[in-house]
Amino acid sequence: MDGSRQAAAVDYGSEEAAMRVYLREGEQRAATLGNRGPIRFMPDGALHPDIREAYWRCGFYVFEGVLKADELGDLERDLHDILDRLPAERGAALDAKGRPALAADCTAPTLLWSKPLGDPFGGTTLANGRHPVKMFEPKAADDAPGEVVYLILGSLQFSEAALRVYGHPQLLAVAAAINGPDFTPFNEALFIKEPGRGASVAWHQDGVTHWDSPSWDEGSHGFNFMGQLYGCTAANGVWVVPGSHKRGRIDIRALVDAAGSERLPDAVPIIARPGDVAITNRQALHGSFA
Repeated sequence: MDGSRQAAAVDYGSEEAAMRVYLREGEQRAATLGNRGPIRFMPDGALHPDIREAYWRCGFYVFEGVLKADELGDLERDLHDILDRLPAERGAALDAKGRPALAADCTAPTLLWSKPLGDPFGGTTLANGRHPVKMFEPKAADDAPGEVVYLILGSLQFSEAALRVYGHPQLLAVAAAINGPDFTPFNEALFIKEPGRGASVAWHQDGVTHWDSPSWDEGSHGFNFMGQLYGCTAANGVWVVPGSHKRGRIDIRALVDAAGSERLPDAVPIIARPGDVAITNRQALHGSFA
């Protein structure tokens, strides 16, 4: 199922039924991994070894209950303000209320758009061509907008609450435990996945620079923190192939061809509640469905 798939030839009912089974089975696989719980440290301040073992074994870990209700409230207020100020359409200088639109004066790429339930990266050369296979694109409702913002880059400039989360002392301690004390945070983004509109993120590995390094190891490309404002389910969250961060650069197209669809059989969803923060190795094979 690659970029040449034609929507007219798709049995949407069959796809939906297969996806429901896949989501349920993925949840069951995820529940067996033992890679979730609160952030825990040893008396000397070191990250608990059980967490380190599970993270390096699976390539991801879900820290439960990191962000509290007041922090989530601040984040939600900022998020609603951001969404309210988005351009009325791609390239517009004004928002829907006639005010200067968010990011209209930014020179760097900031707002990424997609058709509802689309896959704007899969099967393209965007992002160094790291999304080689296009995901299945369900048919959106007839009254859905033509395009939606699904990704906001450089989001810290728009949210003081998000900036404070990036300075969370326990998360910084986790980062130091995984990357060493001289790490440098380098990128931030907001993914927006509203029901009936949210775009896919095709299967990919984030790392692009160190695959051929003679000193390559399972942590060479670092990790992502993913803070959850509303939580995530198998239906709307990120999926990861456990252990794939240890395998080097993966032939994603071959995996999809062998599976017969984008529903990779070994992948599991990141299941999280509001306030949870997932840590995901950037070499792990991961993606999300529409």
